[in-house]
Amino acid sequence: MTNNILWFTEIGMNDVGQVGGKNASLGEMVSNLSGAGVSVPGGFATTADAYRDFLAADGLYQRIRSTVEALDVTDVAELARVGANVREWIENQPLPADFESGIRTAYESLVASDSQPESVSWAVRSSATAEDLPDASFAGQQETFLNISGIDNILAAIRSVFASLYNDRAIAYRVHHGFDHHDVALSAGIQRMVRSDVGASGVLFTVDTESGFDRAVFITSSYGLGEAVVQGAVNPDEFYVYKPALRADRPSILKRSVGEKAVKMVYAHGRYVGGSTVFTDVAEADRARFSITDAEVEELARQALIIEEHYGRPMDIEWGKDGVDGRLYILQARPETVVSRVDGNVTRRFVLEEPGTVITIGRAIGQKIGAGPVRVMKSIAQMDQFQPGDVLVADMTDPDWEPIMKLASAIVTNRGGRTCHAAIIARELGIPAVVGTGDATIALQNGQEVTVSCAEGDNGFVYDGILAFDEVITKLDEMPEAPTKIMLNVGTPDQAFAFSKLPNKGVGLARLEFVINRQIGIHPKALLEHDSLEPALRDEISERIAAYPSPRQYFVQRVAEGVSMLAAAFAPEKVIVRLSDFKSNEYANLIGGELYEPHEENPMLGYRGASRYISPDFRECFDMECEALKFVRDEMGLTNVEIMVPFVRTVGEAHAVIELLGENGLRRGENGLRVIMMCELPSNAVLADEFLEYFDGFSIGSNDMTQLTLGLDRDSGLVAATFDERDPAVLKMLTMAIEACRRAGKYVGICGQGPSDHPDLAEWLVEQGIESMSLNPDTVVETWLRLAKRETLAAAN
Repeated sequence: MTNNILWFTEIGMNDVGQVGGKNASLGEMVSNLSGAGVSVPGGFATTADAYRDFLAADGLYQRIRSTVEALDVTDVAELARVGANVREWIENQPLPADFESGIRTAYESLVASDSQPESVSWAVRSSATAEDLPDASFAGQQETFLNISGIDNILAAIRSVFASLYNDRAIAYRVHHGFDHHDVALSAGIQRMVRSDVGASGVLFTVDTESGFDRAVFITSSYGLGEAVVQGAVNPDEFYVYKPALRADRPSILKRSVGEKAVKMVYAHGRYVGGSTVFTDVAEADRARFSITDAEVEELARQALIIEEHYGRPMDIEWGKDGVDGRLYILQARPETVVSRVDGNVTRRFVLEEPGTVITIGRAIGQKIGAGPVRVMKSIAQMDQFQPGDVLVADMTDPDWEPIMKLASAIVTNRGGRTCHAAIIARELGIPAVVGTGDATIALQNGQEVTVSCAEGDNGFVYDGILAFDEVITKLDEMPEAPTKIMLNVGTPDQAFAFSKLPNKGVGLARLEFVINRQIGIHPKALLEHDSLEPALRDEISERIAAYPSPRQYFVQRVAEGVSMLAAAFAPEKVIVRLSDFKSNEYANLIGGELYEPHEENPMLGYRGASRYISPDFRECFDMECEALKFVRDEMGLTNVEIMVPFVRTVGEAHAVIELLGENGLRRGENGLRVIMMCELPSNAVLADEFLEYFDGFSIGSNDMTQLTLGLDRDSGLVAATFDERDPAVLKMLTMAIEACRRAGKYVGICGQGPSDHPDLAEWLVEQGIESMSLNPDTVVETWLRLAKRETLAAAN
């Protein structure tokens, strides 16, 4: 075309200097990836040369330069005044005649070539020439205008895009990061709108944004135009997709989370800047279901992998589903600039050192902890009230808030998901944020001291008061060899990606009851008998399971999601999943549980473990657990999952539960399956040889073994002092179990708390030939180093 205008088909990543990072990337994908399965709407870009020529006219450039260079960006009020003046100058400046003529010609060509010229509209996107480079993140600082049509509206939108280079946050960002204002130019991209106003849209990352786990694609989705997700106006649906399973053409969705999705951004009647989009409420029934299908989730992930492979680095991608033609489109793609920079050889874990009272809960952004006085901000006009170290509390944030966000010790919002503006900026700044709380601006008061914790999994917590916390730093390349395998006890899938960064040899104990309690919360029999429940209970359950095909599928899919998250996080290392070991009183606490559970005087010794599985009354419930595990192993291909059976009282129960597993397609040896028994009863140690005929090894549960060997309840203050895994009687039981496994050439590990609490017990277990110790994550490094040091000293002597 001309020096002022370039089609997307003419540009690529070598043209960042002329069309900016965003437009260069669009051109790169249109030119190189369309044939590979990546769908990008077409369009054209204005050039940096055209932008500079525009500013050079009538001395505008010199006026801007002298005004901005004299500005102190730490003076928030003056920054706002100067920024507004500069933007007004630019918006009122006419475009050079040849530049305007080129835009008119290109626009006419675009409209004429479209299949729906009467109704088509356009996105006018900003693209800075230093934007989206690996060492800069200008994303979101300049404006984008959606649903614009008519040449006069397009021209006005382009001038507004140019003016947005001098938004307050953009000016401040360049100063803080050492970019010269005048080294950065703007290109405007005019791109065909995807009709996501009647479809869905969102943001995806080819790496987990919190932990840096790079074998999963993280996808957010909501109804309507994607600006609602980016702004944080909605709490979107979230999905994780496992890359190795996707590449193998297997089911690959690790996790699904239904977002609130209360509002959506749709087309307004106008097609001009300021009047082209509007928010509207989402119908209650639509809020309760997922905004895209499983097939669409996987298709988005496939396109994301193609883009990631092409660019050779983790990517941050915006996408839209056209509700008219039903297709999925990529709207933007830029390098991910936060977790991809983190030193993978160093793990940092923040740990709360005391309990606190939770005030509000939302989505955790980052994995840090921050504390300070609350500052509730109703509008950006209050910016001058904000002090360094305050906890910023707001309904939501947008780029205009960035000058004070960098001063905050933490950020808390009512609205937004993990890809909203507040989340993105918090990650860049390295501060914790809790988004989507729903009530932060009401629950928190100005001046109130709080602690904001994002170190406890997917949920972020705001605690009352300033709580003590610590940061634990581990350099992985300095970890010595341990004399035995150190595995992890992982309670919840939410933390699996983060915990996988710790030194480990897999998961020695993943409790299925934790997955059921946190991800399902409903008694399995209440799901199986859903249609016959009394109306109030049935309605309560129906509301929780609305996004899934049926009550049974809700249970199976949610269990499969929890197990697959754990398995994917630690693959190829083994993940030993213990079948559900709820006691009757714990099952009764699930929704509907009181209808089905007996009252037992001593639930610890009652209806639990293997005896429950083989009971005809529980058979269908157990079948659902097995179906989920079989799906994860055989369909998703996560064969690192091994099964552990808890509380097997007799050899007869061992025989019966192995038969039952086999009837559910989980047979020892098939597809590499190992079935481990939880060795936690004295009978298990006394008859260890007999039990091992049915299992591939033991995992010693030292807690129950100690209680049952010594005949005490460790929760009773009257006798708890007697509880000690090092008691000679307990050690005798452990010796019998370990020796039996070693004679049979089978696995033997321990997953109780004892080795963490008692260094001498850990050393004794190593001497006995224990194959692995599974520890709580907070004790792994300390125990690992202690055992390695002891081994080194022993070798020296």
